[in-house]
Amino acid sequence: MEPINKRTLRQKLKACKRSPLSLVLFLLVMISTILTTGILLFLTGYIVIKGIPNIKPELFQWEYNTSNVSLMPALINTIIMTVISLVIAAPIGIFSAIYLAEYAKSGSRLVGIVRITAETLSGIPSIVYGLFGLLFFVTAVGWGMSLIAGAFTLSIMILPLIMRTSEEALKAVPNSYREGSFGLGAGKMRTVFKIVLPSAMPGILAGIILGIGRIIGESAALIYTAGTVAEIPKGTDFLLDSTRTLSVHMYALASEGLYINQSYATAVILFVIVALINWLSAFLAKKLSVQLR
Repeated sequence: MEPINKRTLRQKLKACKRSPLSLVLFLLVMISTILTTGILLFLTGYIVIKGIPNIKPELFQWEYNTSNVSLMPALINTIIMTVISLVIAAPIGIFSAIYLAEYAKSGSRLVGIVRITAETLSGIPSIVYGLFGLLFFVTAVGWGMSLIAGAFTLSIMILPLIMRTSEEALKAVPNSYREGSFGLGAGKMRTVFKIVLPSAMPGILAGIILGIGRIIGESAALIYTAGTVAEIPKGTDFLLDSTRTLSVHMYALASEGLYINQSYATAVILFVIVALINWLSAFLAKKLSVQLR
């Protein structure tokens, strides 16, 4: 984006004087920019100022107890939960997007139903997913409050996001790539998996990273499905153990009212992880874009 210096701002204001509507829109954009930037800086500064002084070595001990309220079990549980959820949701979402973008007939009623359903699912509040997971995975299936119940609930939650972003990424690939591949004698499947899919990988990766961010920041759905036990799952049936992730850990500490300082420290760690994920996604997308040119 072009940086707005004094000269550029002066030129924009002169252009806006010619049309009152342009001036109104310009002012609305500037106000939105200032508000968004200000809120982001305020939240970041507030979390950092409150949390960094409370980051202490005992927060990273292997076992949780009332004297250290360690976040290490929750951090490990978050990683395990993220991996399992992506293993379930990512292949289904990507292959569904491939079918919708490459194989389904244009204007098909089935495609329209799938897209409307995916968009509807994207707008459902997370607590509704939690209640569904409680009724189905925890109660009906009989998994109880467990890691696997939480992972399946989260996979359903992020599936529409991965599917829609992957479909848009596949659609953004120029048709000339497909035509060139067909002209060289490649079949449909070879063209999709050797030409189209690698070209769309930056967009697909962006959708997966967004899904990871939603998994890490989710708490409402996991309280009803995975539980709040601050222990690392052990044994051969560890998938059926109750766990808590970082976001649930932070909520539990804040709701008890006894560990507010530790909850701020957990918020800083959570903020850093999300920031690193966003940076990593931008870096990988840029790297893949350069390699595919």
